[in-house]
Amino acid sequence: MTAVLDRPAPRPPLRPARLRPRDVVKVGSVGLRTRPLRAFLSALGIAIGIAAMVAVVGISASLQAGLDRTLAALGTNLLTASPGSTMLGEAAQLPDSAEKMAARIGPVTSVSAIGKLPGAKVYRSSKIPEAETGGLSAYAARTDLRSTTGAVLASGTWLNAATGRYPAVVLGATAAERLGIGRATPDTQVLIGDRLFTVVGILAPAELAPELDTAALIGWPVATSELGFDGHATTLYVRAEDADVEGVQSVLGATANPSAPNEVDVSRPSDALAAKKAAGEAFTGLLLGLGAVALLVGGVGVANTMVISVLERRAEIGLRRSLGATRGQIRTQFLAESLLLSALGGLGGALLGVGVTAGYALYQGWPVTVPLWAGVGGVLATLVIGALAGLYPAVRASRLAPTEALAGR
Repeated sequence: MTAVLDRPAPRPPLRPARLRPRDVVKVGSVGLRTRPLRAFLSALGIAIGIAAMVAVVGISASLQAGLDRTLAALGTNLLTASPGSTMLGEAAQLPDSAEKMAARIGPVTSVSAIGKLPGAKVYRSSKIPEAETGGLSAYAARTDLRSTTGAVLASGTWLNAATGRYPAVVLGATAAERLGIGRATPDTQVLIGDRLFTVVGILAPAELAPELDTAALIGWPVATSELGFDGHATTLYVRAEDADVEGVQSVLGATANPSAPNEVDVSRPSDALAAKKAAGEAFTGLLLGLGAVALLVGGVGVANTMVISVLERRAEIGLRRSLGATRGQIRTQFLAESLLLSALGGLGGALLGVGVTAGYALYQGWPVTVPLWAGVGGVLATLVIGALAGLYPAVRASRLAPTEALAGR
């Protein structure tokens, strides 16, 4: 009889252990935990780039939100008309009927005016040298000027029918600052021409009428009786229905001065704020480019850190390969380390950028606005840069033969 020998059952093929996501994070953070200072400095480069980009976008968005809030409060339906130049290049003049004519335009809701007093200089007292005018100008003002322009009082009261006939003055924000006057009091006086005027009010900065900031505004009657004002307005302020602003703008010059419409300059003050907004957007694009350069430099720093980490950890790589780690697992380990390093820098930079934006916006009095896409996009950008920066070191680490790595070559 033939003996039947029992053959051993075939062994299943060896399979490398699988790395779970938690294990990938654990082995990827080894290099960061063992060399925290180097990891911090590398992440700092990424953080600076992201913080710059987030802060630039956030500050620009906060500025634009502030401008939008200003326009919403003051309106975009204010127009101004002022005398331009004649055909001979001389200074033109608005006729006496300019205000009444402008008020007859159908969609116009209110009209007011100021008239410059060229011979009346503004001084804190008679002891100030005549040459030190401080760039201030005196104007005759209508009593409805504040409501038409949307100007706001910071202190005191506005001119009325009574104070407009007496030596009372309302100072613009810049004028009050240059004259050293913090608030309006019955004892505070300034010299306009050769007459003392009591300061009854101080205006807050006028966004849509910046010429009022450096003005000393007195009543129309007292300007005529005491300072020789000729009664000609130098600037008309016209409010129109929102839907008809462009139509009013097109006819305002011809209506204010029918005999010489080409001698009238018509403008829309809100256009200056819109231009400021557009200029801010262009400047934002430039600064974003600089932030991208800083981010790229941070990515180069991460790549350099990872290359050095691979060189320093050759023995560890060889040991892991000898114990059965595959090339793919080695690549995953170092790629995860690069991504973790970049993610730490990205999150830190995003928080820093938000903090800088909030601080600057609050200092300027703007609403704090940080677009969500800026923070999320910044972090995603760091992950992309981290992946690119860590790809070559990870591939290089996976190609190391176990014997060469253990030998320290």
